[in-house]
Amino acid sequence: MASRPTAAEIAAAKDRTIPDVVPPHGGVLLCGINPGLYSAATGWHFARPGNRFWPVLHRSGFTDRRLHPSEQDLLPSFGLGITNLAARATAQAAELTAGELAEGGALLEAFVERHAPRVVAVLGVTAYRTAFGRPKARIGPQEAGLGGARLWILPNPSGLNAHYTAETLAEEFAAVRTASAEVTT
Repeated sequence: MASRPTAAEIAAAKDRTIPDVVPPHGGVLLCGINPGLYSAATGWHFARPGNRFWPVLHRSGFTDRRLHPSEQDLLPSFGLGITNLAARATAQAAELTAGELAEGGALLEAFVERHAPRVVAVLGVTAYRTAFGRPKARIGPQEAGLGGARLWILPNPSGLNAHYTAETLAEEFAAVRTASAEVTT
C-alpha cells in the first residue's frame, strides 16, 4: 500500500487492529487510546498527518531523529513500545464504549505484567479515567502503578488536543523519559 491510503482504504479500516510494538524488558510502554482509521489503513500507530506523536517523541529526547510511522519497529531499539487501550479502529475515540475501555485497562495490566516495562504512559487522561475508574486522575505521574510498572498519564498527541502545543507535549514526554531513567528495575 502507498504511504497515503485512499479514502476507500481509510473507510474500510473500521474495526481493524494494529499489532503492538512490544518494548524491551525494562523499557517504556506508550499506550494510545485506540487506532484511528488512517492508522489502521496503514498498519502504523499514530500515522495520521497532523498527529504530533512522532515529532514530540523526537523533540522530547526519546529518539535521536524524527521517525516516520512506518519505522515503528525501530522503537524497541530506543527502549520503547506502543499499544492501545482499545484495539479496534474508529473514526473517533468517542465511538468506544466505557466497557471497551475498562476491558482494555484489564488487558493493558496483563500486557504490562507479561512484558515488564519500567514505565507505562497512557496518552489520554479521559480514556485513562474511564478505563481504570479513576475520575480524578490528572496528567503526570500516578501514585498507583500498573502491573509492576510506574504509571504516567500524558496528554493525547492528536492534533485535535488544542490544550497542548508540540512544545508543551514534548515537555510532558521528556518528564516521562527522565523518570524512566530514574526507575530501577
